[in-house]
Amino acid sequence: MTPGPFELAPFMTVFVIVAGFQLGWAPYVSDYSRYLPATVGVRKTFWWTYAPSVISSVWVFVLGAVVAAASPGSDPIEAFISLGDRLFPGFGVIGLSVLFLGVLSIMVINQYGGSLALISIVDSFTRIRPTRFIRVVSILVLAGIVFVISQFVGIDNFNIFFSNVLIFLAYLFTPWTAINLVDYFFVRKGRYVVAEIFKPNGIYGRWGWRGIGAYIIALVAMVPFMVTAPFTGFIAAAAGAVDYSVFVGLPVAAVLYLSFCRSLDLTTEIQLSKAEGHTHH
Repeated sequence: MTPGPFELAPFMTVFVIVAGFQLGWAPYVSDYSRYLPATVGVRKTFWWTYAPSVISSVWVFVLGAVVAAASPGSDPIEAFISLGDRLFPGFGVIGLSVLFLGVLSIMVINQYGGSLALISIVDSFTRIRPTRFIRVVSILVLAGIVFVISQFVGIDNFNIFFSNVLIFLAYLFTPWTAINLVDYFFVRKGRYVVAEIFKPNGIYGRWGWRGIGAYIIALVAMVPFMVTAPFTGFIAAAAGAVDYSVFVGLPVAAVLYLSFCRSLDLTTEIQLSKAEGHTHH
């Protein structure tokens, strides 16, 4: 089999999809790192989150490529079972069952993370206590939303729909990631006043105009470079449908947010952070 020519446009589309997949896991770092001992550093938290995510996804991508090559044009499930049965009869169903359990465990985590995000969104507008009842309701609401969307999408259009979801996630997460990282490593350098985060009129305020402003401007700057099924930006179209949007959103959001933060009173924040630390100890 002779490899085909390298094409930049589909390569960048896949790159954005994979980036969206990885960035979509970003909230889980905060969801689970909060339960770690204080002695666990940033480096360990990053690598024990990033490496398993990459390894677990890459081997499935490779498996999918092998299955597709072995049974071109076949239904993915039937092709996987057929390939497994070539090793020994019945192995296809066993392998598929193992993959199903893996997907099921991930969906449980997704429901948990999504419920936290939904409760946080509601809490931004009106105070809400995350009781057990509220958490159950939020999970059921998310499940209902997924069910309704799945009825409109249908199984035949799922792959296209899911690819576009990952692409749009990459667009939405790219400026957020830049702002988040700049704030943690360059602006506040990991020093936060936890108690003030929960005060609408505290030092952080209800809405952070610096982050929101940098986010919106960066997102708008990305639009001409976007390539999706329903829309292609004019710069991307002129470049042969090559998606460079993430390489625009990251630096624009980072530079703008860093510039906006020059007016912050970081001295007061540091003093409050130190005082809070002494109080906790």
